[in-house]
Amino acid sequence: MDSVVILAIDIGASGGKAIAGVLDLKDLKLTIDELYRFPNQMIRVNNHLYWNVLQLWSEVKNSIKVALRKYKGKLTSVGVDTWGVDFALLDEYDELVGLPYAYRDPMTEGLMEEVFSKVPKEVIYGRTGIQFMRINTLYQLYALVKLNSPKLRIAKAMLMIPDLINYWLSGVKANEYTNASTTQLLDAKSKKWCLDILEELNIPINILQEIVNAGSVLGYLRRDVAEELGEVASRDVNVIAPATHDTASAVAAGPMIDENTGYVSSGTWNLVGVELNEPLINEQAMLNNFTNEGGAFGTITFLRNMQGMWILQEVKRILADLSGREYSYDELVKLAAEAEEIGSFIDVDDSRFLAPINMINEIHGYLKETGQREPGSLGELIRLIISSIALKHRYIFEKAIKITGRRLRGINIFGGGSRNSLMNQLTANVMGIPVYAGPEEATSIGNILIQAAGMGIVRSIQELRSIVKNSFNIRVFEPRDEKKYEDEYSMFTARLNLP
Repeated sequence: MDSVVILAIDIGASGGKAIAGVLDLKDLKLTIDELYRFPNQMIRVNNHLYWNVLQLWSEVKNSIKVALRKYKGKLTSVGVDTWGVDFALLDEYDELVGLPYAYRDPMTEGLMEEVFSKVPKEVIYGRTGIQFMRINTLYQLYALVKLNSPKLRIAKAMLMIPDLINYWLSGVKANEYTNASTTQLLDAKSKKWCLDILEELNIPINILQEIVNAGSVLGYLRRDVAEELGEVASRDVNVIAPATHDTASAVAAGPMIDENTGYVSSGTWNLVGVELNEPLINEQAMLNNFTNEGGAFGTITFLRNMQGMWILQEVKRILADLSGREYSYDELVKLAAEAEEIGSFIDVDDSRFLAPINMINEIHGYLKETGQREPGSLGELIRLIISSIALKHRYIFEKAIKITGRRLRGINIFGGGSRNSLMNQLTANVMGIPVYAGPEEATSIGNILIQAAGMGIVRSIQELRSIVKNSFNIRVFEPRDEKKYEDEYSMFTARLNLP
């Protein structure tokens, strides 16, 4: 066999895609082939936000069907990754207990302090090493406990969203490590569930499943799924759990990452950090809200979440609703590149930007309340957002440098956001070091190559990244006007009162 065909299904908060990877086994060069795209969105009902996982399941099957038709008899394996923290509950008959809540659901508002009154935050962080965010699985589950939800009372299994889909594909229920690490329920060092913390919060422990590592082969496609797809060869397709947390798959495929190069995995969220070999859990990491999420090959993705392309996505959506015009991201970035800096900034992580009804109104409201000039054009608005994102990158990297003692000489930005050339250039400018942009499809590439590792083809993260370097073009953005952006960073931290 000269090559293998591996299917990655990468599902994000705004959509999913199926990408086939053809890995040449002689020169270990990967080519990718986008086969299928489908939408995904949170659905609001009675002030709750849900994910339509049944529709996602239908699209996953459509994705596999397309791959089977194109690569007749050659498809070797399939694996699914998604965002973290969200989960589905199954009853004793392995049926869904309602649609899963989406992480932006308001039911977790104000609950973190109540949880800390029962289990001190120092204890939670000391065990899990995970950043405190109200969206974390821990607070979602506690919200159900507080509501005395019948969903939780009848639940017999909790599966993270990609675990659910991989279960429907393979018939094997398991919690893959990288996604399980996002829950704030997993001990960062032992990689076991924190059963004592769950019991203290009256969260049932019987819903937890066995933890499996990224790259675990779960089995073949279930017979009923294979028969539904109508392809005889589909029975021989392996179902492999990649790094099912999309960030972990993306970071694995960051070709430039090393101890001197940090990363930004850029999509709906921007994940900003450095790679470690073991968890770094101390007071400074906790106070600065850094997370020790699980990575592939035993690594730790030491990072901090910040709002990323979500704000632009929402502005784009509101523009379409108001004017009927669908701007492309390239059009918006071009308008921003042609606009002048107006010396105003937003803190992209302010809670008001998490799930507003109208993002544009929220930005203007924020600027009014902080006494800053409001943008006078669409280009100025978009530039303000992108500049604020780049400046927040530096703020987080400076904290990471102080905590880890590392000196960074470059930043690798990958994922869909790496197409944003203005964000890449501004990040290089404010950091004063080169930015390496790419690959854009880092999550799917990491997913594919971790599946290859599960089959024994790829043996280390270094080998995986060597394949990425050998296969994909990486753009370099050198810093410019460093004095100007040093002054701008000082204004940014002062105006937003960032410590």
